[in-house]
Amino acid sequence: MTDSNGPAAPDERDQHDEHDQRVGHEVVPDWEKRFRAPRVSLPDWAEDAPDHALFVSNATGTYELYAWDRATGGQRQVTDRPNGTTDGLLSPDGAWIWWFDDKDGDEFGVWRRQPFTGGPDDLAAPGLDASYPAGLALGRDGRTAVVGRSTDEDGTTIHLVRDGEDPVEIYRHRESAGVGDLSHDGTLIAIEHTEHGDAMHSALRVLRPDGTAVADLDDTRGGTEELGLEILGFAPVAGDTRLLIGHQRRGRWEPLVWDVATGEQTDLALELPGDVSAEWYPDGSGLLIVHGFEARSEMFRYDLASGVPERIATPPGTVSGATARPDGSVEYLWSSAERPSAVRSTNGGTVLDPPGLKSPGSVPVEDVWVEGPGGRIHALVQKPAGATGPLPTVFDIHGGPTWHDSDAFAANPAAWVDHGYAVVRVNYRGSTGYGRAWTDALKHRVGLIELEDIEAVRAWAVSSGLADPARLILTGGSWGGYLTLLGLGVQPDAWALGIAVVPVADYVTAYHDEMEALKAMDRTLLGGTPEEVPDRFEASSPLTYVDQVKAPVYISAGVNDPRCPIRQIENYVDRLEARDAVHEVYRYDAGHGSLVVDERIKQVRLELEFAERHLGAGE
Repeated sequence: MTDSNGPAAPDERDQHDEHDQRVGHEVVPDWEKRFRAPRVSLPDWAEDAPDHALFVSNATGTYELYAWDRATGGQRQVTDRPNGTTDGLLSPDGAWIWWFDDKDGDEFGVWRRQPFTGGPDDLAAPGLDASYPAGLALGRDGRTAVVGRSTDEDGTTIHLVRDGEDPVEIYRHRESAGVGDLSHDGTLIAIEHTEHGDAMHSALRVLRPDGTAVADLDDTRGGTEELGLEILGFAPVAGDTRLLIGHQRRGRWEPLVWDVATGEQTDLALELPGDVSAEWYPDGSGLLIVHGFEARSEMFRYDLASGVPERIATPPGTVSGATARPDGSVEYLWSSAERPSAVRSTNGGTVLDPPGLKSPGSVPVEDVWVEGPGGRIHALVQKPAGATGPLPTVFDIHGGPTWHDSDAFAANPAAWVDHGYAVVRVNYRGSTGYGRAWTDALKHRVGLIELEDIEAVRAWAVSSGLADPARLILTGGSWGGYLTLLGLGVQPDAWALGIAVVPVADYVTAYHDEMEALKAMDRTLLGGTPEEVPDRFEASSPLTYVDQVKAPVYISAGVNDPRCPIRQIENYVDRLEARDAVHEVYRYDAGHGSLVVDERIKQVRLELEFAERHLGAGE
């Protein structure tokens, strides 16, 4: 349920020629250039063929997968579908690209594979019917894969797939689970599971290829303690049984090394606030540490022999992905709110710089801390350069809910700033990055707790003179869209306008129609099904409060969305129509958002125009 805006080279953000300024005969505004500018993801590379890489780019106007031969510099487009493709994995030998083939963004489909050098797309796992994906790990032998699947009928199943053989089921459970990793020699398979019924906190199991268990690690203590684990990867060394995992034993995410053969656990005990993630260096001697704290990132190399972390110099901002290369260098995807993202290297310079239009920058973000009912709330504020309040202000609420806004480049907030608005983003209770207690705090009073924090920041924005109380917009996508509709009904006098993108609108119907993994998450958040805890679902559903909505409402929705399905949105719209409430609805042929640049631009333009019509606040 998250969105990202890919990179463009920051050092060239203000260099535009006449061709860059125009599409046809029309001058392109900066907000639109930010979407149109070609961008790339952090390239994934093959462990046994490091010159073979795979990345995502919007170079054609649709986000698709691209192969990159780093030895020759050659690049080619791998996938070409009307609604785009972003889910892909490169085999360790660099010979194959696996990609997930769904229908128009519905996330229900099959894995296909294509030779790295090009060729036909084959069904990668014959014998496995279409499903929602639940993880994928590829073997170094080039013929083995571990495929996770999720369906409403079967829950989660995991299969061992070998070329020329029928898939073998090695795991099945009604609760959600997923493939974590396959060991270097292919003898160990690590999975995350929620058999205990708490979809927010996974336990771990290591299996042999025949499905028998080797080791288990469960920090949930039978559900009495809310501690989760995550798989970060097996050591990339032959015969090595060490598994790098993340844990929450000290109230935040940290890495440790678990030897699944001996049971020994080596805790890194890094004295760093905030969340810490890690991945192996290619020789297994050290870990690449990415530390996130108060919406910004830093990196370290942690030597496992000495236990000493060494800081890796990075500019202030956000590292949204990083990988250690065989030569010891680190490549990372970096951006800040002010500067568009780029794939950088500790060797210096930009690793992969797409040609063509360069994205304009935006304004820096300011940090605000507001006392709220559950503790200090961190908010990020952007406003037009030189502007003084009170300003028309957009509260742009992030999705997830287990996600957070950071000092990273984002085209949507920048578009609002270009039109004269201040933008406030709130890391409400439920957000990641501020400790386990903060993330877990929203249980059972789902939505209402987040709105308490948003209201506290709204009150600050008005009292500080930043925001004009008569021109306040509540907006967001996915969970942010849900909070938008809920907020318009629960806090009807607080907001002048609402713009909800792919939202949950009718929680009960959404539960019955959504994909199985999200059903499990909702049962965890609310403590049961709609039939078991009807009062909680009612209290947390925007539909409950729809008749209290006063502000004009704009809703956009993908008709193939498996996460926030269209039927429950139509139920909410019907209620608005029944009382002639001011609203507009835009439906488009995709899933949970669009991977087509023109479509994304159209949606933002419609949102800006809706605000202008009803508030007259834009420039």
